[in-house]
Amino acid sequence: MAHKETEPSFTDSIIKDLRLDLIANGVVEGFVTGLHKSPFHGFSVEFAEHRLYNPGESVRSIDWKLYARNEKLFVKKYEEETNLRCQIIIDRSSSMYFPLERKNKMYFSVLATASLLYLLQRQRDAYGLSIFSDHIETNIPCRATGSHLKLLIGELERILSTIPQKSGTSAAETINILAESFHKRSLVILFSDLMENMDDPQTLYSSLQHLKHNKHEVILFHVLDKSKEMDLDYGNKPFHFIDLESGLELKLNPAQIRESYKKKMVDFRNDLLEKCGQNGIEYVETDIEQGFEKVLLSYLIKRNRMNT
Repeated sequence: MAHKETEPSFTDSIIKDLRLDLIANGVVEGFVTGLHKSPFHGFSVEFAEHRLYNPGESVRSIDWKLYARNEKLFVKKYEEETNLRCQIIIDRSSSMYFPLERKNKMYFSVLATASLLYLLQRQRDAYGLSIFSDHIETNIPCRATGSHLKLLIGELERILSTIPQKSGTSAAETINILAESFHKRSLVILFSDLMENMDDPQTLYSSLQHLKHNKHEVILFHVLDKSKEMDLDYGNKPFHFIDLESGLELKLNPAQIRESYKKKMVDFRNDLLEKCGQNGIEYVETDIEQGFEKVLLSYLIKRNRMNT
């Protein structure tokens, strides 16, 4: 008797044993020794620089070999390594549930986030979770415990199981509020389709700049269904489109507007990419049709190569 194969559960689909590291590119502030550069100096394993000795200081840090060469007193300074505070932000507006099958943009973002949480837990880093739609739904600060991981995984499972009723997006306003709530010099990872006021995206750019102004390192995963949302790849026949956020309905043949639509989307993406580059924000273009495993692993491999 044949049996029907069931789709893996949410927790079964998470990559729990990533063998790659997520290391901050800049300095971060943490509270235990870890993998990442700290802005604070102390006695640690990695030499940073010399500075002139000030009379009255302890002589233990004087570089006597350097003194033997130039007869001047210099003190060794070291870079402490620290753990990372990583805050992950997920856009939960209704457009993130496109397409209306299980493996949509929200599914991609949630499973990628869950996999990153397991990676951060393995690294002994601290991590938090923020979720927004047209308002901040969840803002859980960073912790680094096993019980905290269970709490966040439960929250992710909850948001994956329900679809907000025509929930709009207030990405710019929300990011501005969240930027002030995060511990400074955190790593902030944002998953969003950025489907908000695309005709005038300056408010969105300003909010991303706000994160950088607060000395956060920012990684933006621009989550899209490329064939449908970038290329408008529908058949040459009339379709009935419904805006998941506003409920607006439109009947048209996509072939009639495809070229102008694609140009507008490409212009928006290129402008966003340029603004991210100008502000030191890492832009990651994602296509959910590739699956979160491939996109996430490819990104982490590339990032690890850049940090070696």
